[in-house]
Amino acid sequence: MVLVFGLAALLWGMGRIMGVPNTARWAMIGLLYIAVLSLHVVLDDGHPLRMATGESGAFWLILGGAGLLVYAYRWVLKTLRGQAQLKEGQHTPTPKPGTFTETELNRYARHIVLRELGGPGQKALKQAKVLVVGAGGLGAPVLQYLAAAGVGTIGVIDDDVVDNANLQRQVIHRDEDIGKPKVFSAEAAMIAQNPYVVVKPYNRRLSQDVAPELIAEYDLVIDGCDNFATRYLVNAVCVAAKVPLVSGALTQWEGQISVFDPANGAPCYQCIFPQAPSADLAPNCSVAGVVGPLPGVVGSMMAIEAVKLIAGTGAVLRGELLIYDALYGESRKIGVKPRSDCPVCGSSASM
Repeated sequence: MVLVFGLAALLWGMGRIMGVPNTARWAMIGLLYIAVLSLHVVLDDGHPLRMATGESGAFWLILGGAGLLVYAYRWVLKTLRGQAQLKEGQHTPTPKPGTFTETELNRYARHIVLRELGGPGQKALKQAKVLVVGAGGLGAPVLQYLAAAGVGTIGVIDDDVVDNANLQRQVIHRDEDIGKPKVFSAEAAMIAQNPYVVVKPYNRRLSQDVAPELIAEYDLVIDGCDNFATRYLVNAVCVAAKVPLVSGALTQWEGQISVFDPANGAPCYQCIFPQAPSADLAPNCSVAGVVGPLPGVVGSMMAIEAVKLIAGTGAVLRGELLIYDALYGESRKIGVKPRSDCPVCGSSASM
């Protein structure tokens, strides 16, 4: 008996050294088993080979039966697991526009039970198209929460790549994304979080030649860029297209948010900031610095304003500028009004 087990171990070991597949090695051991069993059937009692292989074939029959039971059990278990994985991997058929799969209903259940949002609000989110300008500090939390909230189509435009210095605050990107275009890094994170949304990445700077056509495709624009030229461009195009604009800005420990929507009586960005300040008065984050969690706080507030605008609920920040001071844990609102002499939305603006 020891001889048989020794031969089986030798066959398995040699097969492994020679790189023989497991199935082939099990086949060789199976042939050895059949050979031993055949000896006990053919040879007479007391034969030296029968004595060397366990005297009686009963042991080998029991061993073979046990092995067959184990194999059958593993086969059944593997089959059941395969069927379970297949069912799990099969997505529920794509619902008709405006309807939800069972998985989506479960995912957005905490929204749907909100009196101010409910099913109609979640349906509006699913049907909405939102463009986010910038995938940096403010864009990162905005994109994450829009995707998680179930906004149906999310565009993101940015021409920058992920840098190591971004990761202190731009939490949608990971260390392994360094050197990758931010829009593609953000897209991967959003789809991984919610495969039921459509993400449209635009790996380029927003410029005058593409802005009007691009913004016209969306219901709402969220501006999280870090330069005044782009802010003024986004504002002008949104005013012309009558698309609401959620705008945010950061510096050091302070952030500000407002909803610019002249079509609904609110001022535009240029009403409040007629001209860009000099670089020394408004340095960017790389020069002035910014505390890491601040973009998350302000970006989350911008995402909430977007949800309220889309769902038509709550009091959005039209005609109000919210200022958040993280260093002292304070926030305040300033009322703002349209300017009749605004070159973008005022009565003298060119139509």
